[in-house]
Amino acid sequence: MDILLVAGLWLDASAWDDVVPGLTALGHRAVPVALPGQGDGDTAATLADQRAAVLAAVDATEGRPLVVGHSAAATLAWLAADARPAKVGGVALVGGFPAPDGRAYADFFPVVDGAVPFPGWAPFEGPDAADLDERARDRIASAAVSVPEAVAKGVVRLADERRFDVPVALVCPEFTPAQAREWIAAGESPELARARRLTCLDLDSGHWPMASRPGELAHVLAEFARDLLAEA
Repeated sequence: MDILLVAGLWLDASAWDDVVPGLTALGHRAVPVALPGQGDGDTAATLADQRAAVLAAVDATEGRPLVVGHSAAATLAWLAADARPAKVGGVALVGGFPAPDGRAYADFFPVVDGAVPFPGWAPFEGPDAADLDERARDRIASAAVSVPEAVAKGVVRLADERRFDVPVALVCPEFTPAQAREWIAAGESPELARARRLTCLDLDSGHWPMASRPGELAHVLAEFARDLLAEA
C-alpha cells in the first residue's frame, strides 16, 4: 500500500528517514511528502500550498493510499480525506487531532519576523519529550525549520461530509487510547467524534516517535494499512 507521510511543524520530509525502511520491509511503499515552507526555503508558503502538495501526492498514487499526518499535520491528512474522500483509503494521525472547519491550522506559538520558529524544548517537557535523549533533541532542534506565518495561521476549510466515512487510526504516543477517547467524548475533537470508523492505537513513545521509536511506528502504521487492504 502507498503510505504518504506528512510531518508536523518544523520538520521537513527527512523526519521520516528512519521510518521508511521499516515500512518498505513490511511490504509498503512509503512516500514522505515535502511541504512548501518546510525545508525548501519558501517563506511565503501558505496552508493552501501545503494542502495542494499533499493532494498532489494523493493524486499521484495508483491505488487508495494511507495518508499519515504527524502532530499539527493531522489536519493536513484530514484535509486530504475531505478533498479526496473516494481516493484516500485511510488516515493515520500520529499524536495529533484535526482542526475543525474555521479554526487556524496551528496558531500555537509566537510569530517572529513572519514565521514560527522552533520554540526549544521547554514547552514540551514531560511526556512529549521524555523518551528523547540529548542527542535526539539536538538532532531534531538543529534540523528544525521555521514555519511560515501563512501556514500556521491559515484557516482550515472542510466541506465534504464523506470525510467521516474514511477510516481513521489515531496513533497515541504521549497519551493513551483511553485518554484520547475521553477527550473525544468530551468534545475536544469534533471531527473525530463524527468519524464512523475510528481506531485508537497505542504506541509507547513521546511526541516524535519517528525519531525515538521509528521501527515501532512503522509496525503500527503497517498493521493499520494491512487492515485497510483486507477490507478493500
